Amino acid sequence: MSSFSQQCAGAASSLAAHAASVAVGLTALAAATVHAANLDDVVVSATRSEQRLADVVADITVVDRDQLDQQAGRSLEDVMAKLPGVQITRNGGPGSDTSLYLRGASKQHTAVYIDGIRVDGQNGSGGAQWESLPVDLIDRIEVLRGAAGAVYGSDALAGVVQIFTKRGEDGVHPFIGVGAGTYGSSKGEAGLSGAHGAVDYALGVSYATSKGFDSKTNGVHNEDRDGYTRKSANARVGLQLSKVHRLDLTALTSKSDAGYDATKSIQDDRAIREFDAYGLTWAAQWTEGYRTRLSVSESTNRYQTTGTSLYEAETRLRTLLLQNEWKLGQGTLSLALERREDALENTGLKNTNRKERDQTGIAVGYGAKYGNHTVQLNARSDDDSDFGRKNTGGIGYGWDFAPQWRATASASTGFRVPSLYQRFSAYGDSTLAPEESLNKEIGLRWAQQGNHLGITLYHNKLKNLVSYQKGLGSCGMPSCYVNVDRALLQGITIAGAYRTGMLKWYGSVDFQNPKNEETGKLLERRSRRFATLGVDAAVQGWTLGAEMQAASRRYNGKDDKVMTLAGYTLFNLSASRQIARDFTLTARVDNLMDKDYTLAQDYATPGRTFWVGLKWMPH
Repeated sequence: MSSFSQQCAGAASSLAAHAASVAVGLTALAAATVHAANLDDVVVSATRSEQRLADVVADITVVDRDQLDQQAGRSLEDVMAKLPGVQITRNGGPGSDTSLYLRGASKQHTAVYIDGIRVDGQNGSGGAQWESLPVDLIDRIEVLRGAAGAVYGSDALAGVVQIFTKRGEDGVHPFIGVGAGTYGSSKGEAGLSGAHGAVDYALGVSYATSKGFDSKTNGVHNEDRDGYTRKSANARVGLQLSKVHRLDLTALTSKSDAGYDATKSIQDDRAIREFDAYGLTWAAQWTEGYRTRLSVSESTNRYQTTGTSLYEAETRLRTLLLQNEWKLGQGTLSLALERREDALENTGLKNTNRKERDQTGIAVGYGAKYGNHTVQLNARSDDDSDFGRKNTGGIGYGWDFAPQWRATASASTGFRVPSLYQRFSAYGDSTLAPEESLNKEIGLRWAQQGNHLGITLYHNKLKNLVSYQKGLGSCGMPSCYVNVDRALLQGITIAGAYRTGMLKWYGSVDFQNPKNEETGKLLERRSRRFATLGVDAAVQGWTLGAEMQAASRRYNGKDDKVMTLAGYTLFNLSASRQIARDFTLTARVDNLMDKDYTLAQDYATPGRTFWVGLKWMPH
C-alpha cells in the first residue's frame, strides 16, 4: 500500500480542477458551514468525551436548534442533505424509504445514536431508518465524518451521527407549534421543559401528515397519492442525586404509515414503521480528575408492509457502556467497556424467524493539547460472537500553526459485520466476511469571530463490501448477498460561513469520486459534485434566507450504462419573524423554480412546495 502522502497526492491530483473551481466559487461569496457551531461549543461525537469544537482533530459538523427552526416544514433527511459530505436518495416523498450517503458510503456504514442510544437495523443491508426519525423533537445534531471504529466499534466505516433531544433548563418553558403546506401537509408539535431543584425534564409530542403525491413516474402502479402520517413523542428526565452523581432517562417513540407503489402493483401498498428507544445513564464525578459513565439502552425498529406483499421484520438492539475518564496533565485518558446484543425477527429468515448475535468491546483513548499541538490516539478490540476478534485504531494530529489557523491529519480504521438478514435470509450467506475500511485525511481550517472556512481531503478504502448481486453467490436464488466489492471513497469538502454586516453567507461544496474498484464505476446514486450555498439577512425584524442546492448526475444502478439520473439545481427561500412577544412566524418556498428532478429511477420528487408555520414559545 502506498504511503498516506502519496495517496493524498494522487487524490488531490485527480480532484484538483474541481477544488479550484470550488475555491473560486466560495471566494466570490466573500467567504466560505453555517452548520458548524461556535468553536467554543462542546461536542462529544469525536471521542465520546466532551471536547471544545476548536480542539477536535476530526472533521465534524454541528447543527443546533436555531438552525433546525430555520428548516421548518422539512424532514430530518432533508435537513441532513444540506450538510457537508451528505447526500440522500428517496423512493418518493418524505416518509418513504430513504438512504443517506456520508462521503459516498452506504447508509449502513454510518453509525447513528439518539441521546447515546445506538440506532440500527438488521433487516436488509442494515442502517438507521431515517424516514422514522422526527426532526421536531431534536435539539442538536453532530455529524462526524471518517472511520471511527476505534471509538464506536462496528458500523462506523464512514462516520457517526449523534442526535440529541432537548434537556430541561431552569424555569418552565412550554411551546406549541403548528404548520401547513403543499400536498395537504400539516403538523403540530407541543412540549414542556424545565428544571426545579435536583430535577430537570423535557417532554415533547409531534404529529405530521401529508396527502403526498403519486410516488411513481413510470410503469404499472397504483396511481394514487402516496401520503404519510407520523406520530412521535419523547421524554428526557435528569435527576442530580448529589454533587457527584446524576441519573438521566431518555425515551423516544415514533410510528409512521406511508404509502408506496410496489412494482407492477395497482393496490394501496403501505409501509408501517415503528421506532422506540430507551436509555438510562448514571454519571459520577468521583474526583476533579476522574469520572465514570454507565449507560444501558435498547432500541427497536419494526417494519411491516401491507398490500401486494406481506412482510414483517423487527430489530432489537441492546447496549451496555461503561466509560471511565481520567485527567492526566494536559490530556484525558479514557477506558470503555461496551456490550452490544442484536436480534432480528423476520419472515424471510431461514430455519427460524429469529437470529441473534453479540459483540463485546474494550476501547482506550488518549487526547491532549500541548501548546499549539493536539494529539488523539484511540484503539479498540471487539469480540463478535460469530466473527471473533476485530481490532481497530485511530491516530490524529492538529497543529495551530498561526492565529486562527489549524492543520490536521488523521488515519483511522472501521469495520461492519454483515447484517443478520444478509447472512440468514433466503438471499443470504452465513460465511460472509466483515466489511473493513481504512480512512486517511488531511484538513485546513480558519476561524475568526464566528467566521470560518474548512477544507478536508479524504481517502477511504473499503473492502469485503457486501453486495446484492444477480447471478452470483451460493444462496440458490437469482440474486444473493456476496462479498464482491472493493470501494474507494475519496474527495474534497470545502465548507464555511462569513458574516458581512446584516448578511451571513454560508456554503459547502463536495467533489468526490466514490467508485467500485472492481468495476471502476461510480457507486450508484452518488454525485461527483454537490453543493449548498446560501445567505441569510436580517431586515426590519425579518430573517430572510435564499439558498441553492445543486448536484451533478448520478447512475441509478451498479452499471453506469443502465440509467443516468440528471443533475439538478434547486432554489429555496425562507422567512421568519417574531410577530408578537411569544409568537414566531416562519415561511418557506422550496424548489422555487419547480424543477423536475429524480433521486431514484421511476420515483417522483416534490415540485414547488410552500410551508407556513406558527410557534408559541414564551420567553
